[in-house]
Amino acid sequence: MKNIGHISKIISISWALACSVSLVPAASAQETFPARTLRIVVPTAAGGGSDMTARFFSEQLSKALGQSVIVENRPGANGAIAAMAVKNAPADGHTIFLGTNTHMAVNPVLMKGVPYDAQNDFKPISGLSRQMMVLVTGANSPLKSVADITQGARQSGKSLNVGGYTGGFELSAAWFANVTQTQQVYVSYKGIGDIVVGLMGDQLDWAISDPLATLAQIKAGKLRALAVTGDTRHPDLPDVPTVKESGFPSFVNYSWGGMYVRAETPTPITDKLAQTMGKLLSTPAAIAFVEKFGSDPLTLSPADMRKFQTTEIERFRKVASDAGIQPR
Repeated sequence: MKNIGHISKIISISWALACSVSLVPAASAQETFPARTLRIVVPTAAGGGSDMTARFFSEQLSKALGQSVIVENRPGANGAIAAMAVKNAPADGHTIFLGTNTHMAVNPVLMKGVPYDAQNDFKPISGLSRQMMVLVTGANSPLKSVADITQGARQSGKSLNVGGYTGGFELSAAWFANVTQTQQVYVSYKGIGDIVVGLMGDQLDWAISDPLATLAQIKAGKLRALAVTGDTRHPDLPDVPTVKESGFPSFVNYSWGGMYVRAETPTPITDKLAQTMGKLLSTPAAIAFVEKFGSDPLTLSPADMRKFQTTEIERFRKVASDAGIQPR
């Protein structure tokens, strides 16, 4: 019995030592991070909304962490090139992916053979912002409201052509058709410039876009805004109703963005990044930057961001299933 007690004491001491030793690398990892320049990988070309967001927060992160933060644009393959660059980088927190709903919720639903797993290959650091969408027509279109879209489609017994330029817009159009019980045929375009031409040339009945891309054309009278998809009206379009108040209260839809690192990144490092981003997102400078684009801060913790992303994927999967849209 003496020997057993002695052995138990030795095991207890060994376990305590092992635990204390195992805590050292974790604490050390957080204290020494970042050890070199960080990079934010953006899945779009320079000049777009994601790029501007990355450049703003790269400056803020650099000041907060005391290290240089660079932005690396890796457009192509619906964001897969950028996502794979982060997935294949060392899991040490120095490479961050700026992922949007397109890359982290839409691609898993619409893209066949996605080379990355949006949920299991990446770990959220924080949300960034969310932005409502806008439904637009050409300035001379007979459509002047959501009611015109729905009644026009029902009365004519024909489908209306709706344009967009991302998979997220396609799913949004499919959801709108389902909610309004109308026939809408989605037409994919490369960008807003082509959509404006399509609307003005009567090849499109209406389109769905982000306000940042269409606000100038709306203000110039080239496009007419019919509705926005947010919970409330857009601050730059106060006279334009929401789809919600136009008779379809369940239709509230936002595009969004967040920051991610490789799933294997140590928790102390991701905790430090998350805490830093949480503080940055609450600063007047960050709030002003986000609101400048008519967006709202998406101040979600890593755990809440994960739940939000999962909910978005499930929502899009249902929309695609209801519309008979298959991965391609």
